[in-house]
Formats: sequence, C-alpha cells, structure tokens
Amino acid sequence: MHQMSEHPNQAPTNSATTLIGRTGKLYFPLALVSRLPFAMMVIGVLTLVVSARGSVELGGLNSAMVGLGVACCGPLIGAAADRFGQRPTLLISAAANSVLLGALAWVAFSSLPIWVLFIGSFLAGATVPQTSPMSRSRLVAIVANDLPPQRRPRVLSNVLAYESAADEVIFVFGPVIVGVLATTLGAWAPIAGAAVLTLLFVTAFALHHTSAPAQSAEQRAAALAPASELARPALLVTVAGIISVGLFFGSMLTALTSFMQDRGDPESAGLIYGAMGVGSAIFAIGVAALPARFSLRARWPAFTLCIIAGTVLLQWANDVPFMILSLAIMGIGVGPLLVTLYSFGAARSPVGRSATVMTMLGSGLMVGQSAAAALTGVIATDLGTAAALTIPLGAALLALVAGGVNWWLSGSDDRAGRGPNTAPVTVVAPAP
Repeated sequence: MHQMSEHPNQAPTNSATTLIGRTGKLYFPLALVSRLPFAMMVIGVLTLVVSARGSVELGGLNSAMVGLGVACCGPLIGAAADRFGQRPTLLISAAANSVLLGALAWVAFSSLPIWVLFIGSFLAGATVPQTSPMSRSRLVAIVANDLPPQRRPRVLSNVLAYESAADEVIFVFGPVIVGVLATTLGAWAPIAGAAVLTLLFVTAFALHHTSAPAQSAEQRAAALAPASELARPALLVTVAGIISVGLFFGSMLTALTSFMQDRGDPESAGLIYGAMGVGSAIFAIGVAALPARFSLRARWPAFTLCIIAGTVLLQWANDVPFMILSLAIMGIGVGPLLVTLYSFGAARSPVGRSATVMTMLGSGLMVGQSAAAALTGVIATDLGTAAALTIPLGAALLALVAGGVNWWLSGSDDRAGRGPNTAPVTVVAPAP
C-alpha cells in the first residue's frame, strides 16, 4: 500500500506520479497568463498618465506609487495566503485590483486632481495578486509531497528554472503588449486590459485544484525557519541585485518613453522595448543549456557586462534603429541575469520561507522599477532625454557591483547561504 502524504490534495506517491499529472495540462499556461497583469502595470500606468496628462515626470511618479503599493502590501498578501489559504486571498485581491485598475484608467483622463491619481496608483499596486510566488509555492509543495524521492531534485531544478524564465519572459513582454494595445486602441487600453486579465485569469488560477490551503498556527510554526534568516547577507545581496535590475527596467522604460515622446509617439515605447524582449526571452530560456561549470556567481557579472555594453551604446542613440540595436544588445544579458538571480533566491531561501523570498524578489523588482521610473521622469523633464538615458547605465553598474559582492560572499561554492530545504543553486542547469 502506498503511503499517503499529509498534503491534502496529494495523490499516492509512486513512480508513475508526474508533475503534470498532478497539476493538469492547463496549469502552466494559466499560471503564465495570470502573472501578465503584474508585468503590464508599471509601464501601463506610465503610458496612461503620460498620454492623459502630458508629463513624463507625472507618469514616472505614478509608476513609483504603484511600486510603493506593492512594497507595502505585497508581503502582506503572501502572509494572508499562508494564513487563510491562496484561494480566498487571490479571489479578493483579484476582484479589488480589477476594479481599481478600471477606475485608474478613468481617473487619468478625468479632471480630478493629481492626488486622486496618486492614490489610485498606490491602491492598484497594493492589491496586485501575488501569483508568481504562489505558483512557485504550489509546485514546490507538489514536488516535495507527491513525487518519488529519487526524482524530486531533478524535477525541482526544472521547476525553479521554468518559473524564473517565465517571470522574466512575462516581465519583458508585458511592456510589449502595453505598446501594442496603446498604439492600436489608446493609452487607456493596457490598464483596462490588465483589469480584464486579472479578473479572468487570476480568478481561474485561484480556483485551480492546486491552490494551497490555509495552515494552522502549529503547522506554520513547525515548518518555518526563524524570520532572522531572511537577513542573511547572501540573501540580501540577491535582493539588492534584483532591485538593481528593477532600476534598470524602470529607467530604461521611462527614458525610452521620453525618447519616443520627443518624436511625437510615446505610446510606441512599449512596442520598441520589444527589441530587448525577444532576445531576452530566448537567452533566458537558453540558460538551462549552459554547463554547470559556468557557475551562477560567474554568470551574474558576465550577463551584467552585456547589459552595460548595451547601455553604453545607448548614449549615442539618436534615432529609432540605433535605439533598437542598443536594446537588442541589452536583451542578451537581461533575461539570463534575472534567471540567475531568481535561482540564487530559490537556493538561499530559509526553510518554509520560499514564498516570502520570492515575494521579496518580485517586490524588489517592482520597487526598483517604480523608483527609477520616478527619478528618470524628473530628469527627463528637467534635463532632457539625453540625461535620462544615462540612468540605465548607472543601474547596470550597480548590478555589477552587487555581483562582485556576491562573488565574494559565495566563495568557491555557489550554494553558500542556501537553505537546507532547497535544491542545489545550479537550478538552471538540471542535474545529470
């Protein structure tokens, strides 16, 4: 007789059990699309406000308010899912977020004062459903509880690699979708589209049978490492690294919007941004094929140097084709760097706190993006587009510095600082 796990939704553990067999074939596309609104939000708000109010500075500040909302409330949503279960938490946040996004699109084109717009942007960020860390939490639980022990390390490595690549692909292509909607339907369309996607797909994700149930206080206490372990230097430098990538995203998007506004077409910024997205997605997925001897701590500075090369070239961009070339070079490094950072985060998560760490990383990316969008918007307005284009270079240099600190902290072993419950940190290169 097969031994049953304590996991409430678990099938018997046997050699025939597979991950897709437990999740169903529709889970992965559903989880992928359900995180798309999150990736559309910052550039969507930026595009909406720049078009509606005619100010890159105001657009950047509203994007910053979105990031502030995510930073303040994102971890609370994750904690609520641990306490009350993913299903009710996601259903409530999805409904609230959809309504607030629709209201924000209306407020932007209304005659209401700017402070109302700021409040709307903050609330939209505060209610973002945390689908990405919740998806990781579901899949890791299935691997740990339902699959045969001998297959768990390899499957877990593949799961973490896929989730990292999925986040990166969605985060890069979200702005492209914003650009397509804004240029074809109008600046209001990306935010309205994000509201519809949230209502439909996040709700479906919440209702999926893999949804993690609530835990009792005793279960949480038994399964959680001390919160102090979240402050380990190896984990904090990973968060710093992903914040620097967020700074790059926010500054690049805002500077590009200013660049296109100078040419009378700010709505096309997200579309042009796709020049980075295509290569970024391809190289992010291709990271899994890299040899294990190309260690994670070496990948961090190596991929960052590709971004630096593109941002240096960016300083001479004076037309759209040159801008596209610069973005394409950046894309070679951006995707693989994000996969590397998420892999470090997964490997360094304390026991029972992987969802918290993933929320920290996702929030860090959004906070960095939003803060840089605000700063770059002010610089673009006061000093011009040329000055704004230097900010992505600064962000890339910060990522390189963080990579150097990580190299020192990691020593000769990439697994330095990882939690005992995780797979080896080389998750992007599945074990033989």
